[in-house]
Amino acid sequence: MLAHISTEYYVRLEQGRAPRPSGDVLAAIAGALRLTDAESEHLHVLAGTAPKRTGLHRRDVRPSIVALLERLPQTAAFVTSAAFEILAWNDLAAALMEDFAPLAPKDRNLARRAFLGPRPARAELYGVSDAAEFRLSVVMQLRATLARYPTDPAVTGLVDELTNASPDFARLWERHDVQAPPMLTKTFRHPAVGEITVDCDVLTLTDRDQRLVLYSAPPGSPSAEALALLNVLGTTASTIAGREIS
Repeated sequence: MLAHISTEYYVRLEQGRAPRPSGDVLAAIAGALRLTDAESEHLHVLAGTAPKRTGLHRRDVRPSIVALLERLPQTAAFVTSAAFEILAWNDLAAALMEDFAPLAPKDRNLARRAFLGPRPARAELYGVSDAAEFRLSVVMQLRATLARYPTDPAVTGLVDELTNASPDFARLWERHDVQAPPMLTKTFRHPAVGEITVDCDVLTLTDRDQRLVLYSAPPGSPSAEALALLNVLGTTASTIAGREIS
């Protein structure tokens, strides 16, 4: 009644026996079910009533964004692909997390790091305080990515790999969630400078379906001072971290 369609038609839709519904019908159903914007968008993508991205997800970062990363000396900043591969980063991000330069692209993937990475405390996810929440967010966002790029072997292969190798990923994947909770702050336990609590801001680069992640701290705070020290230490801090977790 709320969606202004008959019960019989709705039952046929649920059973997959009705013709593909129009965008208007799906919008009405989404409203009746009180879906969030993310859930509603995912519904339209799955039903084929929203424009789909075709081919491969993009991994080339705009030169202006790469230049912007270097103009943020007090902010750890990096760009991720739709499949969680770190594509570009600045020096502070490398000092805070790890030096990504010598790593193969496969090993720069945060989804693999979250579910298949080494398990000692800091090595697991760079010592972050919200590892469980981040894993849940990874699963939700990868489900939406798979709906946008259903034929991209890099995306389908990553999902298959994580499903087969990680019981935690497989369990979360079966929940079919697509509404990721916002991550407003994050605490890193860094072996060189101690705890650093940062504000976490994620900006979507819509033209390439990428995300710009920014970690910053309020000026004058102990965490801002720790970030400033990391700026001085540079990737030496990552080397120290590597020695402590190996």
